[in-house]
Amino acid sequence: MSPSLVITGAILVFILVTVAKGVRIVPQGEEWIAERLGKYQGTLRPGLNFLIPYLDKVAYKLITKDIILDVQEQEVITRDNAVILTNAIAFIKVTDPVKAVYGVTDFSEAIRNLIMTTLRSIVGEMELDEALSSRDKIKARLRESIADEAVDWGLTVKSVEIQDIKPSPSMQRAMELQAAAERERKAMVTRSEGAKQSAILEAEARLEAARRDANAQVTLAEASAESIRRVTAALGAESAPMLYLLGEKYISSVQKLAASENAKVVLLPADIQETIGGLIGKIAHGKPV
Repeated sequence: MSPSLVITGAILVFILVTVAKGVRIVPQGEEWIAERLGKYQGTLRPGLNFLIPYLDKVAYKLITKDIILDVQEQEVITRDNAVILTNAIAFIKVTDPVKAVYGVTDFSEAIRNLIMTTLRSIVGEMELDEALSSRDKIKARLRESIADEAVDWGLTVKSVEIQDIKPSPSMQRAMELQAAAERERKAMVTRSEGAKQSAILEAEARLEAARRDANAQVTLAEASAESIRRVTAALGAESAPMLYLLGEKYISSVQKLAASENAKVVLLPADIQETIGGLIGKIAHGKPV
């Protein structure tokens, strides 16, 4: 191979390399940072861009589309010392490539750690029940808290979503035991209230029964008194009708005693005949007893 051919080939390779280093085609959705001799030179927008070969170089390639950052799960302690597990997902966009590459070492990792520390701070100010039920409130405060820092890094935080927030396994077991104890307490209270109401109703029933018995006894006493009064008024000074009524009651009682199913032997007074005869005789003669 002749020296001239080698030189020509070398020149052609040099030209091709020079053109390749001086021409850059940036795809849509990206922006590139160009540096000249180690210093920021400019930002290459999507499309055809030209650089000074061997002096300029593409130092960083940034995606200007929305970036999805997954914030890993972490343990957070609430104000009442409960341990919960939470993770999040953030949607960010690079709005200032220069700040994004020169303002922080790794903007993705910086935003991820900022979200984690801010999330711990927000949840740490809440009680367990409030933290578990205030997902939207936590999300709004989280986005507001990191917005200013993100602007300094050339980023816009479009949204931060809380993917999951739940008690730790040990906390879940404690909550289950607490819920079971609470249900048992309510059941005991319900049973106690039922027993109390039953006792009250029984006492009221006994009181009402006693009141009615007393009223009945009073009524019977009043009826007996009225009966005696009327009998006395009807008999006047005569004793014969009264003796006749007493004898009739005496005989009726003996008949009931004899007719009882449990009565095997009926004992009668030895002088029953004389007594009845005397009563009849005295009644017949109108003599007083």
